[in-house]
Amino acid sequence: MTAVQATGKFDLDAQPLKGQLISRLSASLKRCPDTKPEFFSGLIANPESLWPQAAAELRSAWTAEGGCPYATLDGRGRPSPHEHAIVSCMLRNLLLMTILLAAALCFARDKSKDRFLRAGPIHVDRAGQKWVDKTLRKMSPEEKVGQLFAIFVRAQFLNDADPIFVQLRDNIRKYRIGSLVMTVPVDGPVLLKSQPYVAAELLNRLQRSSKLPLIVAADFERGVSMRLNGTTVFPHAMAFGATGKTENAEAFGRITALEARAIGVHWNFFPDADVNSNPANPIINTRSFGEDPKQVGDFVAAYIRGAHEGSMLTTAKHFPGHGDTAADSHLGLAQVTGDRARLDAVELPPFRRAIEAGVDAVMVAHVTVPALDPEPNRVATTSKAIVTGLLKEDMGFKGIVVTDALDMAGLTRLYAKDTGRAAVESFKAGNDVLIIPADLDASYRSVLQAVHSGEISRPRLDESVRKILEVKASLGLNKARLVDPGQLSSAIAKPENLAVGQRIADEAITLIRDNGKVIPLQSFGTPQAALPYQSVAEVSNRLVAVIFSDDLRTDSGRMLERQILARVPGAHLIYVDARSAAGMKPSLAEAVEAAEHVIAAVYVVPTAGKAMRAAGGGLTNTVAMDDATGSLLTAILDRAADRTVVLAMGNPYVAQDFPAIQNYVCAFSNATVSETAAVKAIFGEIPISGHLPVTIPGIASRGEGLERPARPSSGGSSHVQPKNVQP
Repeated sequence: MTAVQATGKFDLDAQPLKGQLISRLSASLKRCPDTKPEFFSGLIANPESLWPQAAAELRSAWTAEGGCPYATLDGRGRPSPHEHAIVSCMLRNLLLMTILLAAALCFARDKSKDRFLRAGPIHVDRAGQKWVDKTLRKMSPEEKVGQLFAIFVRAQFLNDADPIFVQLRDNIRKYRIGSLVMTVPVDGPVLLKSQPYVAAELLNRLQRSSKLPLIVAADFERGVSMRLNGTTVFPHAMAFGATGKTENAEAFGRITALEARAIGVHWNFFPDADVNSNPANPIINTRSFGEDPKQVGDFVAAYIRGAHEGSMLTTAKHFPGHGDTAADSHLGLAQVTGDRARLDAVELPPFRRAIEAGVDAVMVAHVTVPALDPEPNRVATTSKAIVTGLLKEDMGFKGIVVTDALDMAGLTRLYAKDTGRAAVESFKAGNDVLIIPADLDASYRSVLQAVHSGEISRPRLDESVRKILEVKASLGLNKARLVDPGQLSSAIAKPENLAVGQRIADEAITLIRDNGKVIPLQSFGTPQAALPYQSVAEVSNRLVAVIFSDDLRTDSGRMLERQILARVPGAHLIYVDARSAAGMKPSLAEAVEAAEHVIAAVYVVPTAGKAMRAAGGGLTNTVAMDDATGSLLTAILDRAADRTVVLAMGNPYVAQDFPAIQNYVCAFSNATVSETAAVKAIFGEIPISGHLPVTIPGIASRGEGLERPARPSSGGSSHVQPKNVQP
């Protein structure tokens, strides 16, 4: 007789499965620690509280015709205690099986979607390697191909039902996307930047929507401030070269890494390893550390060290070198014309240095390099000789090889009849990650078809996918993939980091020409406090500041204006761009004639894809002043060259087009910290100690710079005679 038959009760201790059930339930509870054990024990003791209808149906079936032959009813037509105990036993076993199944599902759920990731050393541990092996083994060809692609996500607030968010989420799922490239929406020349919280929240939502964790990359060439407001601001790379201090680049990398990782960005498409040896280069220019291969390599290596301290992936670009080109590859085909000896001496050394420093990725440029691949219509991106032969085999690079954006005209014009083919040829050349395809669907399908047809072998596909998964594991994304928005207020824009960005911009200011009559300018007057909406500034022509920009809608000159007015409240500020220049000449000439001193701030910086109509037709890009604004600057110099200081708030080569300049200061950047630094420098508030990292033809050689001490705060001038200082 069983315990049930003897007592009319279900005795779990008397069941043969007792030990197995209890141990399995205990293990399940450990896997789901948030579930209270009392919940399960209560249900096991009284299963009818959960399934009253099921209990009633079981009893009904038990006593129906053809039911259990041993069933007996009491006087009220209910099952006897014997049958009641059996039904209860069945319910308890059914409940236990359900609990165990639920616990198993709980354990199988990807908990990385709910965990906050803490940035740590970039390293694949044993658990990470197991995750890579297991994940790769279970992936279909469709999933593997999707991991190769990286698509744009524009940081902005998006409702869950917003069509932009829905399409982005659906593309991630449909194409099994492996990476995102975070940027921002644009309105003409204006970047519509958001705050860090907005970006972090959006990236968290997208991470949750993806089956596998996403690598998030970004172009943070000037720090996170290049894409988001409220973060630490840094100047362009050339400003770092002007300081001559590699420790500045290291600090730059570390601070950018800390802020990037805080918002959920793991991978920076920086440092720029291009050697800007061509003054007419329209797209590299101040994005490069300079024109000397060794100096560029030193700064590249320093940046990589700093970024790795902050646990951020780095990218050396644009291989095999984009510094000696005269065209913008965003608009058309650019060519590197040097022979192999020049490439080995100038273009390639910074990339070799980056590899030695442990750079995580190398970005390949859409440029033709006849010395490496004679095919006239084959860019480096699609050249096996360059990507696999030179980079991987000759230079021994083992990391991630990433294309430049596949939607750039330097590539798409070569594949206008079959857009998807560009992705196939890029992958066959040896690239691992294919970013920003012009047509995602066509590119994905083309690569997948190449895999199915055997044009791309399965081992070759697995090689790149394994690299990508290993990078994810090295970041810890296999364990956690979210960032904690609560820590942004303590991680972003720390006062000490803001001070570093400003100090570097200050140290970069380089004085090239000085006639001894203008610098340092004198502050006079103080801003008067006034009630809101009731202040009326009195403007005089004692100091006139003319701000030349590409477009008046941008922020160019706004910080410069505030800094000037803080020192000279009555200064006359005039903004000029190509559209407004023609009608401003008379009034501008009158103001300049009456001015004691003139500041001419020229905002010309390299801008990707800035299209202008070329003389022979087609589109081109330039970092020179346009004819309209250039003629205005010439008019200013004709009337008041000896009273004018020209500030190069970006391209330092501007001076070669205006030989009449007598006072010339280079800030190398239009960043707000550079605007502040330039004003402090010309008013004598900080020492001027920068040196040119490039040669300005006909003006000055690399390494030149006129040093000036800061003017004593007690008043007076400490102006000294100019002297050239070589590094």
